[in-house]
Amino acid sequence: MTKYRIEKDSMGEVKVPENAYYGAQTQRAFDNFPISNLRFSSEFISALGRVKYAAAKVNAELGLLDKDVAEAIQKASQEVIDNKFDEDFVLDIFQTGSGTSSNMNANEIIAKRANELKSGTDVTIHPNDHVNFGQSSNDVVPTAIRIAAVLAVKENLIPSLKHLQKTILEKGEEYKDVVKTGRTHLMDAMPVTIEQEFSGYARQVELGIERVEAALVRMLELPQGGTAVGTGINTHENFGKKFAEEVATATGEAFVEAVNHFEAQATVDAPVELSGQLKTIAAGIMKIGNDFRWMNSGPNSGLGEVQLKALQPGSSIMPGKVNPVIEESLTMVCAQVIGNDSAITIAGQSGNFELNVMLPVVAHNLLQSIGILANAARNFADKSVSGLSVRKDLIQQMVGKNPILVTALNPLIGYDKAAQIAKKAFAEDRAVIEVAREMTDLSDKELENALNPMNMTKGGFTE
Repeated sequence: MTKYRIEKDSMGEVKVPENAYYGAQTQRAFDNFPISNLRFSSEFISALGRVKYAAAKVNAELGLLDKDVAEAIQKASQEVIDNKFDEDFVLDIFQTGSGTSSNMNANEIIAKRANELKSGTDVTIHPNDHVNFGQSSNDVVPTAIRIAAVLAVKENLIPSLKHLQKTILEKGEEYKDVVKTGRTHLMDAMPVTIEQEFSGYARQVELGIERVEAALVRMLELPQGGTAVGTGINTHENFGKKFAEEVATATGEAFVEAVNHFEAQATVDAPVELSGQLKTIAAGIMKIGNDFRWMNSGPNSGLGEVQLKALQPGSSIMPGKVNPVIEESLTMVCAQVIGNDSAITIAGQSGNFELNVMLPVVAHNLLQSIGILANAARNFADKSVSGLSVRKDLIQQMVGKNPILVTALNPLIGYDKAAQIAKKAFAEDRAVIEVAREMTDLSDKELENALNPMNMTKGGFTE
C-alpha cells in the first residue's frame, strides 16, 4: 500500500505519495493528465535545474533573495542538474501548454530539497515565493528548451556528425582507386570512384553541421526575464541580462538575453528553425542509408557492389540471410525526426498573442530528434561505414559492360555511332571496348584511353 502525506496549495489539500519530493501542484497535474507514458528527458530536467540555479544566484546578487535561501536553492538545483531527482519529474508531456505544471514540479522538488539542505536561516523555502522568484513558467520553460537543445547539439549531435563525416571520408580514401558505375534515375550512368561518391556523402554531413550551427545563433537568445508576458513584471530590470551571463559562464556557451522578450515568449521560431535543420540532416542521411542498402543489395541478385558487416541473422525462416539492419534503423530514425519536425511546426503556429501554448511538445520532440539523430549517426559510422568492404572484382566486371561508357567516344565517332555500339554491347552482354573494336576504325590505344573508366572520372575530354 502506498503511503501518503497531505500537502496544501491555493486550491486546498491534496494527497501526495509520502516519499515524493514534489508537492500539491504536481500531484494535481499528475492526476489531470493521464495521457501517455511520455515524460521530459533528462536533458530538459537538467536545463530546468540550470534555470533555477542561475535565477537564485542572480536574485541574491541583486539583493532580492536572502543569501542563505539562495545557496540552499542552488545546492538543490545542482542536484536537479545532475539528474538526481529525475524520477520525481512525473508529469506527462501532454499537459498545460505553457509547461506550468512541469515548472512547478521543479519548484516543488527544489523547495523540499532546499529545506533539507539549508543552513543559517529559519525561513521555510517556498516553491513560488523563493524558488520561482522573479520568474514565470512563460519564460522558464522556453528558456529551458533553448538551453537543453543547445547543449545537446553541441555535446552530442555535432560530435556524432563529425565522427560520421570522418568515417565516410576514411572509407572513401581506402577505396579511392576503385571505379564503379555511377547511376542516375537508378540507371547506369558514367563511372565514378568510390572516393568521389563517398565525398558527396561526407559533404552532406558537413553541410548539416553548418546548418545546425547557424540555427544555434538564434537559440542562444534566452527569454528569461520576460516573466508573464514579456514585460518583466515582478523581476529586476537587470535580471535577464545577468541571468544569461550566469548561464553562459556555467555552460561555456554564448547565451545572451533575448533581444525582444515579446518575440522570445510569444513564439518558438528559433526551435522551429533548428528542427527544420534537423529534418534536412535526416533527409540527407536517409538518402545515404538507402544508397548503402542499394549497393549492398543481393548479394547475387542485386547490385552487390559492397558488403556490409554481418551483425545478426536476418531471417527467422531463411538460413544465412543477412540484412542491412543498421541502415534500416538509421532510416527509421530519420523518419521519426521528419515526423517530429511536423509536430514542432504545428506547435510553432499554436500561440496566441503573448505565449506559445505547445511548449512541452516542442521540448519533447526537439530533444528527441537531437538525441536519436546523434545516436543513429554514430551507430551508422561505427557499425556500418567503418566495416564496409567493396567487391572490387564484381564492380570492375560491371563497369566494363556498362554501355554508357560509349559516351566518352562521342567526340571521336559521334553520338549516333556510339549509340549503336552501346545497344549491341548490351544486347550481346559484352564489354563495350570489344564491340567498339569491331565497329570503329579507332586503334587499341585510342580505345583503351577513351574507354578507361578511371579517366572518365576526371572529367573533360579523353585524348
